[in-house]
Amino acid sequence: MLTDLASIARTCQNERTGLGAFNVIHLENATMFIDAATRAGRPVVLQISENAVKYHGSLAPIGTGTLVAARAARVPVVVHLDHAESVDLVHEAVELGFTSVMYDGSKLPDDVNRATTAEVVDFCHAAGVTVEAELGEVGGKNGVHDPSVRTDPGDAAAFVGDTGVDLLAVAVGSSHAMVTRTAALDTDLIRAIAAAAPVPLVLHGSSGVSDAGMSAAIGAGMVKINVSTHLNRIFTGSVRETLAANPDLVDSRKWFKPAGEKAGAEAERLLRLYAHG
Repeated sequence: MLTDLASIARTCQNERTGLGAFNVIHLENATMFIDAATRAGRPVVLQISENAVKYHGSLAPIGTGTLVAARAARVPVVVHLDHAESVDLVHEAVELGFTSVMYDGSKLPDDVNRATTAEVVDFCHAAGVTVEAELGEVGGKNGVHDPSVRTDPGDAAAFVGDTGVDLLAVAVGSSHAMVTRTAALDTDLIRAIAAAAPVPLVLHGSSGVSDAGMSAAIGAGMVKINVSTHLNRIFTGSVRETLAANPDLVDSRKWFKPAGEKAGAEAERLLRLYAHG
């Protein structure tokens, strides 16, 4: 069932459980992750990034297909626009029926980021759509920062107050696009931000965090857990294995399906892990 992000995130926040958010690059990813969430009996966030939109050439085809899959699901599913730097793209997502957006104004001057984010919040809330934002860039995006970057709890609270966002992505030691799970999260800082900011927190770059590190982060107050690279690595590794073992294979379904099953099984495992906080 298609649902909004704010209500699910609040429930997870109160339960001290994590909410898995996985990136949809191909339509099959949407059904793969919905199936994983159904087996786990957990809600899930399906994320379509601005980069994925550029890959497809437009939002409507991949977005509409993902929305159709979400509406048919037996568990709560959020369809979320991720890391959108374009306000026009945010408007298009809302018009298509997305239930959540992340407006990423983190590269803008701070005052411009806050003002533009507040405008996005007003537009989205009028349509019943959740808004996530990011205070300063999380490490790894465009090489600007590294995992040493940290979000100040007072700044986080002020940003939420100035913009009215429903969720806030914070920098606590993770980094985007990590292919090893060696990131060291600052759980004391997570607790401090969670105490200061009155909204559920989001961890970007979760692919680089170990199971134990993730459980500790959720216990400290992290709610929405974004995972992309880790699942992509499993998927692509399976494709390599299948093609190496079957060099004459030409039917893409023959390598896509087993890869999807492996990535889906890992998504299910993560959802179950997050459910225990």
